[in-house]
Amino acid sequence: MAKNTFSVLFVCLGNICRSPAADGVMRTLVAEAGWSKRIEIDSAGTAGWHSGKLPDPRMRAAGKQRGHTLDHCARQICADDLERFDLILAMDRENLRDIEALDRQRQHRSKIRLFCDFCTEHAMYEVPDPYYGGPEDFEKVLDLMEDGCAGILRHAQSL
Repeated sequence: MAKNTFSVLFVCLGNICRSPAADGVMRTLVAEAGWSKRIEIDSAGTAGWHSGKLPDPRMRAAGKQRGHTLDHCARQICADDLERFDLILAMDRENLRDIEALDRQRQHRSKIRLFCDFCTEHAMYEVPDPYYGGPEDFEKVLDLMEDGCAGILRHAQSL
């Protein structure tokens, strides 16, 4: 990766709802800002149950209604991701602990953070998992994604 780029990895449990939503929203915002060649975006799950699958159809439909394409195929986070990405964002504290467990030497702690650290319009500490919820839960997640991803873009542009 070139030095003039910034890379971000979004992480949730299964990589089919929250983190691919962040991936898709971030891609939309980055493209609109003309920064597609300067920001690398990916997502992963702490568990590999859904590896190779598209995001949950309910999340894809909700994202599409807002103009976001959610087409990332699920994958599991690996230790190499800690080296590769400049910022690794966990959707909740359990995901954060799982990511930190991959960092046995504690070399990457400064770049492992909670996604909601970048939200400015919502006072949430974690992104709730919408998987067992209704349509309103998927909408709430997208509200958080649009807020936090805007903050992440501002952060990347300030570097």
